[in-house]
Amino acid sequence: MKIKQNMLCVLLLGSVLLAGCAGKQHRATSTAPQANDEPVQAAPVASTSSVSATDWVPPLYMSPEEEAAYYVSRLSDRRFVSYYGDQDNRRTFYIAAERLGDIGLPAVPLLYARLNTQDEYEQMLVLYALQLATQDPLLTSKTGGNYVQLPSVLSPESNAENVVIAQQWWQRNASYLN
Repeated sequence: MKIKQNMLCVLLLGSVLLAGCAGKQHRATSTAPQANDEPVQAAPVASTSSVSATDWVPPLYMSPEEEAAYYVSRLSDRRFVSYYGDQDNRRTFYIAAERLGDIGLPAVPLLYARLNTQDEYEQMLVLYALQLATQDPLLTSKTGGNYVQLPSVLSPESNAENVVIAQQWWQRNASYLN
């Protein structure tokens, strides 16, 4: 009888631990913002950051193209950001755009497909991501060091001028993307 009680306790404890781990992962996944969600005002930052870029966990993907497609789908989500700096010098880290910049060459065609979006926030981030992604050494080695060089980034007021620059770069260098 004592052995059965001990085994029951061990099974119960194991179930609680598994449920707790699964519950934490489920909450992180279920709280990820959807593309059409309303923006949420972030709480004031007490120290250096309130949200880490690792708080946004992408789904499993198999290739850089799939990863890029995921992050392109998140560009219009105004909550898909984290913050750094102190209260007097708070900066926004645009998670999707930065990740697309890290992905580089595989992200470029997907970003150009979104270049003419009607959402000025998304367009601003597409342009920023293009500037970063086109600096991929695999691409600049083919383009002679040319990349999308924008005079002003992360400013919706600069979108029209930046779109023209990005389109000109595309016309000159699209053949290198194959």
